[in-house]
Amino acid sequence: MIFDIFLQSLTGATDSVDVNTGLAGALLALGAIILLIVLVVLIAIYVYMSFAYMAIAKKAKLHSPGLAWIPFFGPLIIANQASKMHWWPFLLFLSILTLIIPFIGLFIFFVCMVIFIVMHIIWEWKMFEAIKKPGWFAILMLIGIVNFIVLGIAAWSD
Repeated sequence: MIFDIFLQSLTGATDSVDVNTGLAGALLALGAIILLIVLVVLIAIYVYMSFAYMAIAKKAKLHSPGLAWIPFFGPLIIANQASKMHWWPFLLFLSILTLIIPFIGLFIFFVCMVIFIVMHIIWEWKMFEAIKKPGWFAILMLIGIVNFIVLGIAAWSD
C-alpha cells in the first residue's frame, strides 16, 4: 500500500492499476532491450567463430571449409576433419544422445559429457597441429574469452 502511494506520487497516477501497468510495461521494455543485446552479441560470436574455423579449414586444406557455418556442429566437423580421427563422431553422437534422452541416468550423462570434453580437446589439439600451431592451444580454448583470441591467432596468423 505504501509502495503504491509512493509510485502514485512519483508518476502522478490516480489509480494503483495505472502505476502497476506502467511499471510492468517498463520492465517488459527493459527485458526486450536486454534480450536484443544478448541476441546481437551471440550472432557476432557465431559469425566470428565461423570465419575463424573457415580460415582454419582453408589452412588445413580441407575440401569443404564452408561447413564451419553449420550452427553448433560446424566447428566440431572442421576439427574432426583436420584431426583425421574419423571414428570419434560415434562418441560425439553418444554424448549428444544423452542430452536428448535425459532419463538414462545422471552418471551416464556425466561420463558422456566428460568423454565429449576430452574428445573435443583432442580434436582441437590435432587441428592446431594440422595448421602448424602448438597443440597446447587446445587447452587454452577451455578458458572463456581466451578461446576467441587463440582461435583468431590460429586462424589468421602465419
